[in-house]
Amino acid sequence: MVKKLIGKKLKSTRLKNDMTIQELAVRSRVSSNMISRIERGLTTPSVEILMKLAGAFGMSINYFVHEAEKGMTVVHTRKGEGEPIFFFEDKHQITSLTQGIRDPSFSVFYDTLERGVSSGDGRMVHTGEEFALVMQGRVEFDIDGDTYLLEEGDSVVFKASLPHRWRNLFEGPTVVMWVVSPAPDVAQ
Repeated sequence: MVKKLIGKKLKSTRLKNDMTIQELAVRSRVSSNMISRIERGLTTPSVEILMKLAGAFGMSINYFVHEAEKGMTVVHTRKGEGEPIFFFEDKHQITSLTQGIRDPSFSVFYDTLERGVSSGDGRMVHTGEEFALVMQGRVEFDIDGDTYLLEEGDSVVFKASLPHRWRNLFEGPTVVMWVVSPAPDVAQ
């Protein structure tokens, strides 16, 4: 649990600072392989490595350790300050609004989809439930063979065990707010 929390915090901090793993490696003098392993929750960094990484951001080691010790029971996110957790070629960006909460049973995030972006040709199937609210734009959902066109203000909720996929039909960016239960593991 501790290594995953530290990994999530490191990755979100790196992305907030618009840095690649390689740039952080040069700045911190920690190998890019080690940084990647930490971000994916595969290893717990030593105190020395955490100090180097924190120093690269001008922070103390407590920045990483405090949250890893206990997680938070309240996460307050101001407009535009969510935790970036996924970027794909500047066309698909996911920003978490619940990152850092202790033992989450659900996750809330904004998904910014550029024109033409989709979840792919295959359909996703997993456990839990999903809720999507279109904040801006237009998205087409295919859920268990049925098609749903969602425009600004429209929402859909469904069992995630139903085969599903989506695609942005808007000429510009579409912003979708998702609530997903159980919370997905975004440290991988």
